[in-house]
Amino acid sequence: MKHFLSLFLFSPALLLAQANEGARGSQMWQTLVMIGLAIVFFYFILWRPEQRRRKAMQKQRETLKKGDRVTAMGIVGIVSKIQENTVILRMVDGAKIEVLKAAITDVQPGSEEEPEKKEEKPSESH
Repeated sequence: MKHFLSLFLFSPALLLAQANEGARGSQMWQTLVMIGLAIVFFYFILWRPEQRRRKAMQKQRETLKKGDRVTAMGIVGIVSKIQENTVILRMVDGAKIEVLKAAITDVQPGSEEEPEKKEEKPSESH
C-alpha cells in the first residue's frame, strides 16, 4: 500500500518531467529551424546580391580602357593610363590624378580619344 501511495503521489511529477523533456526537445528543434531559416533568408536577401554586385564591379574595373569616363570616390575623370592597381585620370582642367582601381564606383564607356570641347564665347545681350 505504501508503494502504491508513493507511485500515486510521484506519478504526476514523473509525467510532468517527461513532458518537460519532450517540450525541451521540440523547442530545441524549433530554435534550430528558425536559425536555419534566418541563415537562408540572409543568404538570399543580403549576401547573394552583394556578391553579384561585387563581381559586376570587378568585371567593369577589369575591362577599363583608355578614354572611359569613371567616377572614383566622387571624382569624375577620363582614363588616361591604366596600371596594375591604379588608374591615371584626366580631369576637366587637364590635371591628372592617380586613383586605386578598387575606388572606382562607376564606369561609362567612352571613345578612345575624346573630342576637345570648344569653349563657348559669352553671348552678347542687346
